Amino acid sequence: MTRLAPLSIDEVDSDTRQMIENAEALMGFVPNDALVMARNPALTKAMWGLVAAVYGPGSVDNGLKRLIGEAASKAAGCFYCSAHAAHGAREQGVAQEKIDAVWSFEDSPLFNEAERAAINLAMKAGRVPNETTDADFDRLGAHFSETEITEIVAVIAMSGFLNRWNTTLGTALEPVPMASVEALL
Repeated sequence: MTRLAPLSIDEVDSDTRQMIENAEALMGFVPNDALVMARNPALTKAMWGLVAAVYGPGSVDNGLKRLIGEAASKAAGCFYCSAHAAHGAREQGVAQEKIDAVWSFEDSPLFNEAERAAINLAMKAGRVPNETTDADFDRLGAHFSETEITEIVAVIAMSGFLNRWNTTLGTALEPVPMASVEALL
């Protein structure tokens, strides 16, 4: 059950409306969490800046970033964010069978060693308490530069904020990502 109802797009100020319309253009739907966050335009602006920095130009493939977000969100138990990340992964060209195999990434032939290292970190960091170790970072460092590791941890950290926001508020999943999730059930 949603604990705070999303505002309608007509209820938000023009700057916030522009950010939400940008999110809609990127995602293919208006995210309910943004419409809840819109009650605090400064928070919406900060989140939009973080999302743009995390998913903007970088060295790590955006499809992998979405898989990392999905893994972190699944580990944290956030259905809303996991569904969003899975939808985003599909939009970035990640095969459905690979998205479906995120829980079994260590044994699945669909993942290479670099992807396994990144998803391993996301799963461990997504749990509370965080289970990452120096060995996990050594494994990651065998495949990624420090700049790329920064990008990976940024995805995980942003997911952590959104996992807690959406799970705490019981944010209702929108029809577009819900249709994707229902196809898996």
